[in-house]
Amino acid sequence: MKLIAARFVTSAATAEAIPRDGVPHVALVGRSNVGKSSLINALARHRALARTSAAAGKTRLANLYRLDLDGGPGGPGRWSVYLVDLPGYGYARGGAESVTELRKIAEAYFETAGAGRVSRPGAEAGSKTCAATLAGVMHLVDSRHPGLDADLDAAKWIESLGTEHAVVATKIDKLSRNERNKNLKELERQLGMAPLPVSAASGEGLDDLWTLIARLSRY
Repeated sequence: MKLIAARFVTSAATAEAIPRDGVPHVALVGRSNVGKSSLINALARHRALARTSAAAGKTRLANLYRLDLDGGPGGPGRWSVYLVDLPGYGYARGGAESVTELRKIAEAYFETAGAGRVSRPGAEAGSKTCAATLAGVMHLVDSRHPGLDADLDAAKWIESLGTEHAVVATKIDKLSRNERNKNLKELERQLGMAPLPVSAASGEGLDDLWTLIARLSRY
């Protein structure tokens, strides 16, 4: 699999701003500061494509990044995917009103994207009537902190969307071997599926993550 290009497309605060060009979307959902932006940068091989911050709650819009690739699990050929960085849950500057604002942005995105709709070959790209195509959801959880109520609540919400999803355990490089085994087993027990361990810092698991993205994108 070869990455051809990666670019920031838009910060969508409204449904009208979400691209509807037939390219599948894979949404990243997770707590604030779980490492969504760092993971996008690692996948894109770009240090600052997605802005990162040590302060939680920085992503305040649905930020969309388009990645164009050649080859992969589906065989030879070029394909594209939007990685959608949604506002982090579990934290928001500004109190209750800000939390409500972030929730509305995320819910508006999922309503517009239409869970489970995936473009098919021959679809008219760029059509004004083409719906955004939500191919899947990656639920990012911090491997160091299994069992957080915010993550468990988010898992139930994601399940209710009715679209394909997977759990990705970030910052795995921060754990010892024993901690890693213990926490991954606990996350699997709590969330009902084995998480994919990854590290944006060390690069561990990124190849497997690309395979997951390709599968969710139906490539």
